[in-house]
Order: sequence, then structure tokens, then C-alpha cells
Amino acid sequence: MGTGTHGSTRFTRLRFPLVSTRFRQPETADRSRFREWLFAGERDAVASRQAPHAKPTGSPEKAHPWWQVMCLTGVDYFSTLGYQPGIAALAAGLVSPVATLVLVLLTLLGALPVYRRVARESPHGQGSIAMLERLFPFWWGKLFVLVLLGFALTDFLITITLSAADAAAHAIENPFAPSFLHGQNVLVALFLVALLGVVFLRGFAEAIGIAVGLVVVYLGLNLVVIVTAAAKVFSQGHVIGDWGSALLTSHSNNPWLVVGIALLVFPKLALGLSGFETGVTMMPLVRGAADDDPVQPAKRIRRSQRMLLTAAVIMSVFLITSSLATTLLIPQAAFQPGGAADGRALAYLAHEYLGNGFGTAYDVSTILILWFAGASAMAGMLNLVPRYMPRYGMAPEWTRLTRPLVVVFVVIGFVITILFKADVNAQGGAYATGVLVLMLSATVAVTVSAWRRGSRRGTVFFGVVALVFAYTTVANVVERPEGVKIASFFILAIVVVSITSRALRSTELRVDTVTFDETARAIVARAAAEGQVRLVAHDPDGERDLLDYLEKEVVERTVNNLGPGERLVFVEVTVVDASDFVTDLAVRGELRHGYEVLTVSAPTIPNAIAAILLAIREQTGVVPEVYFEWMEGNPIAALLRYLFFGGGDVAPLTREVLRQAEPDPDRRPAVHVD
Repeated sequence: MGTGTHGSTRFTRLRFPLVSTRFRQPETADRSRFREWLFAGERDAVASRQAPHAKPTGSPEKAHPWWQVMCLTGVDYFSTLGYQPGIAALAAGLVSPVATLVLVLLTLLGALPVYRRVARESPHGQGSIAMLERLFPFWWGKLFVLVLLGFALTDFLITITLSAADAAAHAIENPFAPSFLHGQNVLVALFLVALLGVVFLRGFAEAIGIAVGLVVVYLGLNLVVIVTAAAKVFSQGHVIGDWGSALLTSHSNNPWLVVGIALLVFPKLALGLSGFETGVTMMPLVRGAADDDPVQPAKRIRRSQRMLLTAAVIMSVFLITSSLATTLLIPQAAFQPGGAADGRALAYLAHEYLGNGFGTAYDVSTILILWFAGASAMAGMLNLVPRYMPRYGMAPEWTRLTRPLVVVFVVIGFVITILFKADVNAQGGAYATGVLVLMLSATVAVTVSAWRRGSRRGTVFFGVVALVFAYTTVANVVERPEGVKIASFFILAIVVVSITSRALRSTELRVDTVTFDETARAIVARAAAEGQVRLVAHDPDGERDLLDYLEKEVVERTVNNLGPGERLVFVEVTVVDASDFVTDLAVRGELRHGYEVLTVSAPTIPNAIAAILLAIREQTGVVPEVYFEWMEGNPIAALLRYLFFGGGDVAPLTREVLRQAEPDPDRRPAVHVD
């Protein structure tokens, strides 16, 4: 038993294990072996997993230079060059370079400042969702987080399926690919998704070194392709003029009309914004300084901000140059579904101008980085789901395990791949929707944070950025609603699972620690010295005057045949945020009108009383008792009040919590109801 402080009051903190009983159905030997493998010891890294680099819980994360971590982020961010130019050309046509310039300005002047602020306010990899969780507590805040989780899963799952589809296109369209693969995009994409699942089922090792190699080679090959394309453009001086003439002619020779159309169509190019949320989740890997504050590590924050800036500048340069190169040198017909540049615009240029040998090397590099982007997305989901839902009590226990989650995500990936027929362009809208909703939520979080800090300039600036992202998101949803449809499916599934799980797990103990101040310890010690600790549950919302306590005492002594010499201790639980699932209790002792009272704030009354009873037993060795009055009213309504407001029919619920937490009846605190 240790001691701590809380303000000027000394506390004793008591930790005790949560005890639960599980019943297993009889299984065949084969099923037992399968279940043992599926659910075996994978609780290690899931709760703290940040990306493919995760270590088991309790193991320190190995820090790296910021540029190496940028490469790990880049397997998702930079890999979009594999399909972004083709999607942009198909969506915007001749306006693609101008629309891409608008996207780059939004990246550098909007998204980058927003996520630099996210990095400062959420430096431990929680991301913008955690900011919103802090800014919007209670049930509405948690519901908002669940909705964002739906969009986040859309983003990550479509990253896996879109990357697999584009990797399949690069493999099949390569001139050296076996003929039997032609037209088998779906099968190849399914194989890549399955291979990703196999890797995670076997365990994913350190990935920084692999990511650095992939990103350096991939960006190097892209640079060669773009420089070669630029040389080709400048050697044919008429190309730029022809494009400019065609662009103006098709838009009534009005440059402002071109700009206006670019502003309207640039949301279709939003795939180029995909790396920011991933970047802030990687912050725990960025090497800070030995003297960094563990709570607010200044050096890590600055280096992470430098990482975000460098990645954004590199990506912006590649986006503009690749858009110009592909628009100027590739016929528009080649971008159409089934065309030679469909989903592989830069690869088309690599084969066209540098030969099939270099083109094949480019294809292999693209396939590898796209596959690795799917690995990053898978690891992101394995971090995201256990980080929030079990803590809310809104997920089954198996969601803390890696292998069952991987199986679920792979199956969903199969379904998405089949439904979209491994079509890169068809999945672009869903991917962009997930990305944009997360970025919009980040801008909202940063705007609210600036407003609460009293920063008028920051509020106005980030508010304008939020409006731009809101327009971009709405425009993308209207143009390509499939993203919202997929996200809605995930949101509905998450909400249904959450409500069901919360109801099923509501009678767990749900308390990590119980802390007693000096007065509370003295009250408990005096009662235990007499051989028994008797608690009387009392409503803290009553009058709490002398008459109130006196009437309660008379009722309990009369009904339960307690003599005047038997000590009674009142316990009062005030419900604070009933949406919280697991909590720490700080119990304070008071002497009020001559009565001894233990007071505590908690999300639920039954679970708090049960935890206090068990803590008293562990501290004193005496098995305590608690006395309640029967509650009047509909039991179903009482159960709903318990689930959503932390109250309800307290007596039977307290008994059920105790029954689940302590299976031994002789050691279980007694519950009396009159």
C-alpha cells in the first residue's frame, strides 16, 4: 500500500485485480487448436500499436530521426503518386494541373498549419480524434468519436483495397507479366490483400528500415520519370502551347473560368492529402531530446512539425510536376477505364520514354510501396480500434487481440475489392471521403481549441480552413457518394456493436484504482476495528441535513435489526460523466452532522460502491456489507438509466457487479435490501 497526495490532502492508493469468470463451451480438438492459435497471447502490442513498428505493451518505442519516420509515413503518403495523377487527369481533364495547384495551396496553407497544431496539442500519437474526444466529453462526444472511427476505417480499409488494386494494375499491365494474368485484376488484388493478412497473422517486425529503402527508391524512380518527361516537354516546345490553347478554347478563352472550374473540381483530387493524419500518429517514433518534458516534449514536437513540412513540400512538388507531365504527354483516352494509363499514369511514361526494363523496375517499386501502404493502414486500424472502443466499453474483449481483428479486416477487404472490381477510379471517391472527413474533423478540433484559448486570429484562420475543407468534403460526397455509403456501413456496424457491448459489459467492475484520503481511511479503520464495516447507500442529491441522515439511520436500524451500538457509515456516489467506462475513484471522508460519510464521484453508482467494498476488504481484511432501499419504478426504465446515466436500480446491480468481480461467496461483500 503506497501513499500519494491530492492537493493538501494525503491519500492512500489501493490497487486490486479485476476478477472475472468465463464459461467455455465444449469444443472438438481441432476447434480448440484453432481457437488457441487465433486468440493466443496477442494482447501485447494491440492497445499501444501505432503502425507496423509496434512493440509489446510495456516495451519502450525505439526513437528514430524525423526523416526516417517521414519515410514510414511516406509509404502511405508518397505511394498515392502511383494512382493520383491518373485519377486527377480522368476527373479534371485538361484542368488537372490547375486543380492540382489549388490542392497544393490547400495542402501548404491549410492542412499543414492545422496538423502542425495537432502535433503540438497531441504529441503522443493520439491524433485529431483524441483532441475532439477531449473537447467534446459525455455521450455526444463519444458518439462523435464513433462516427469518426467509421470514416477512419473507411480511409484505412480503402487504402488497403485501393493500393492492392493499383498494385495489381501495375503488375498486370507490365509487358513482362504472364498472359494468364490479363483481366484478372480482382484475383491479383485479392491475393495481395490476403498476403497482407498472412503477414500480420504471423507478426509484423520492425518496418522503419524497409520503409526508408522503399521510399528512397520509389521517389528516386519517380524523379527520373518526371525529369525525363520534363526534358521531353521542353524538347517539343509546342506541347505546352497546345495544352494552353486547348484549355482556353474549351473554356471560352476565359482564364477566370478555368480557375473557377479548377476550384470546383479540385475536391476530386483530394487523394493527395492522405498523409497528414498518418504523420501525427507516428510522432512517438520521432527522436526528441533527453531533457524533453514527458508530457509536452518540445524537441519531438518541433522535429515532428519539420517532418510534416518536409513531407508536404516533397509531395506538393511531385503532385504538380506529375500532373503537368501526365496531362501534357499522355492522350486523354489512355486515362479512361481499361486504358493504358488507367491507374498507372507515371508508369505509362516510364515505359514509354525509358523502356520496358526501367518501366518494370518502376512497376516493381510501385507494387512494393503500395503493398506496404496497405500494411501501414492495417497497422493503423489495429491501433485505432483497441485505443478507443474497449476503453469506452463499446467492443467485445477479442477486439484487443490482433489475429481476430486481422481476419475481420481482411474479410472486409475482400468484400470491398469484389464489390468495386479492383477498380482504382471507383474506389477513389470512398478513399477521398475518409481522408477529407478526418481532415475536416482535425480543422474543427484545432478551431475549437484556438477559440477556447482565446486566440481570435487562430480561430478566424482555422475557421476559414475548416470551411474550405467542409466545402471540399461536401463536393466530394455529392460527386462520389460511395464513400459515404461505405462509411455509413462502418458507422452503423460500430454503433450497433458499441451499444451491444456496452450493455453486456456494463456490470464489469470498471474501476482501476481506489484512493482513500486520511479522513476516509480513519473512518474505515474505526469501523473495521469493531469487527464489521457497514455502509449505507445514501442519495447525495437529497437535503443532506441532520434530519435527512437521521431518518435514513432509523429506517436502516429498524428494518435490519441493527442495534444503536453498531456503527453505520454512509456512502454517497455522485455521477459525473456516465459515458466513461473505466475510472479511478478518489474517496473522501467527511463528518457531517455527527455522521461518518464516504463521498466519491464516478460514472456509475453500483460499480463505484462495489469497488469501494472490495477495496475496504483488501485494506482491512474485513468483508464489508452495504444496505440499500428498494427502488420504486419500472425495472426496464431503471436499467436504461443505469446504462446511460449511471444510476438505476442500484441494489441488484451492485450485487451483480460484486458477483462477477468476486466469484468466492465467502469473500464477496454482502448486499442487504429493504
